[in-house]
Amino acid sequence: MEHLVQHCVQVTSVAPVSASASTPWTLKTLNLKTNIEQEEVYDAVIIANGHFITPCIPAIEGVSEWNAMHPNLISHAKYFRRPSSYTGKKVLVIGNSASGLDISTQLLPYCTPPLLWSARSASHYSASPSPLRANKPQVTRFLPATRAVQFADNTTEHAIDAVIFATGYLYSLPFLSPLTPPLITDGTHLQNTYQHLFFAPQPTLSFLVLAQRVTPFPTAEAQSAVLARVYAGRLPLPALPDMRAWSARTYQESGGGRNFHLMPFPKDANYINELRAWADEAELRPGLANEGRGMLGPRWGEWEFWCRERFPVMRRVFVERGVERHGVRTMEELGFGQDEFIKERKDKGEWGL
Repeated sequence: MEHLVQHCVQVTSVAPVSASASTPWTLKTLNLKTNIEQEEVYDAVIIANGHFITPCIPAIEGVSEWNAMHPNLISHAKYFRRPSSYTGKKVLVIGNSASGLDISTQLLPYCTPPLLWSARSASHYSASPSPLRANKPQVTRFLPATRAVQFADNTTEHAIDAVIFATGYLYSLPFLSPLTPPLITDGTHLQNTYQHLFFAPQPTLSFLVLAQRVTPFPTAEAQSAVLARVYAGRLPLPALPDMRAWSARTYQESGGGRNFHLMPFPKDANYINELRAWADEAELRPGLANEGRGMLGPRWGEWEFWCRERFPVMRRVFVERGVERHGVRTMEELGFGQDEFIKERKDKGEWGL
């Protein structure tokens, strides 16, 4: 299959050939070595370019004025390279997900204590208390005159030397032509998508791993098993009204916006198993592996559910090992055993296994 892969080729435009649900797509590409442009038509397009490209900076009162008065002091986790660059500085990190935890932990030995760590909600990651770190509530206002910020508890910190936003990214597909109905508006999520996978009005366009707070590779594998069966004609999609109803219901249940694609445990684990069950409904085809079923996506059991639930604590313990963590090879070395934990969850009827 490697002969089908093109390297050093940029996709500059993806556009539907027609307005029909089964439309092919016109792709325009640019060869970055030869500068030759090319146009081809494909029956289906799967977009798998990730969603960690366009930084999201919240529109907090005064942030633009603060940045204009003190240029280069505000940055985003995307551009964080080395903690030593912040030696002796008073630093504010905004956001307490994976990037916020990692960056704040790396900065502790270098920045002027305490490092200020601001979050608008409780973190799903576990961070050990440290006298070098001060947990602060949501930032409500930037005060440019004194390089200060005000927090939701009405406390204020002055003379801040650096602000790092670990506040995630916006969904951005600049090469994709505007679609009707719209796919992206404010960048918080992709609209009109079914199962976080298909563009419902024209499902010959699909996306891999839009979801956040998931385990990416098993999720991509489970989604790919469904996509392959749908595009091979072995697995039908629901009618458009049903796909739209799913999207509307999920939007309502999740709270919409950035929460639409959010799948904190156990949603992500259950989603993987739901995709596997969906793919297993495909018609058999002689000649395929697994007695005509084809390549199978993952199905998670007790061990995977245990690992996924304990991951935030494992991550904290692993990071706090410092340079010693490079020698860790098993979860038991971090002090985690699974038998009692799994038994406790089964006794409580959790996980749905």
